[in-house]
Amino acid sequence: MKKVIATLIAGLFATAAFAQTPAAPAASVPAKVEAAHTKAVVKADAKEAQTVVKADAKEAKAVVAAKTEVASAKTEAATTKAKAHHTAKKTKAKADAKLASATAEAAPAASK
Repeated sequence: MKKVIATLIAGLFATAAFAQTPAAPAASVPAKVEAAHTKAVVKADAKEAQTVVKADAKEAKAVVAAKTEVASAKTEAATTKAKAHHTAKKTKAKADAKLASATAEAAPAASK
C-alpha cells in the first residue's frame, strides 16, 4: 500500500512539473524602444494640443481686440494648427520608423 501511495505522489509531482506553462519567449521589441516610441507619440500629441490651445487663445484674443482682425486671426490659427498637426505627424512617423527598425534588429537576434 505504501508503494502505491508513493507512486501516486511521484506521479502527481511529475504531472505538475510538466503541466506548467513554458516560459514566455523574449519580446521581439525591447521594452526600452517601445517605451521611447510611446513617449515620442505622447510628446507629439501634447505639443500639438498645446499649440492648438495657444492658437485658439490667440484667435479669441483677436476677436475681443477687433472684429476686423478675426478673419486674419482665423487664417493664422488654421495655419498654426496645420503646422502643429504636420509636425506631430512627422514626429509620430519618426517614432514609428524607430520602432520598426528596432523590431527588425531584434528579429534576427531572437532567431539566434
